[in-house]
Amino acid sequence: MITLITQVYVDGLKAKQIFEFLLNATDRDYQAWWPGVHLRHTTLKHCPNYVGNVIFIDQYIGDYRVKETDLIVEAIADRKILRQVVNGVRLPVRVVMEFDDDPSGVTITHTIEAGFAGLGRVLDPLFRLYFSPRFAAAMDEHVRAEFPRLRDLLHSASETSA
Repeated sequence: MITLITQVYVDGLKAKQIFEFLLNATDRDYQAWWPGVHLRHTTLKHCPNYVGNVIFIDQYIGDYRVKETDLIVEAIADRKILRQVVNGVRLPVRVVMEFDDDPSGVTITHTIEAGFAGLGRVLDPLFRLYFSPRFAAAMDEHVRAEFPRLRDLLHSASETSA
């Protein structure tokens, strides 16, 4: 199993804001979050309480262009979102985002888990071809940069609407 974890604290941002944004963003919202890096975020299927939603995401992670279709497997309001990559079939790649508020901001834990359980684990070395140390560093840098940008976008939007 390959596990990539980035934890970042963002002052002035709350879990509810992130949760709602990530599960309701349109392509336009996503592109405004990080122009030229976040390209598409299209919900292909909507379900009650988000579980079962299918979302297409297209973005750059450093030099890597990442296009994936994800199934929302778990959505605990303002606490956790678990996506599984389903490009045609369910792949053993999951993205978990967990949020922990305090009075000043939120700690975001972004985890990518890639790998099989049981006998399928013999295939896990194939994932290292994609989830290389270079990709891991690019993902870490991306997560650390994108959530402060989201805070700034949401604050800007609330000031404009006020």
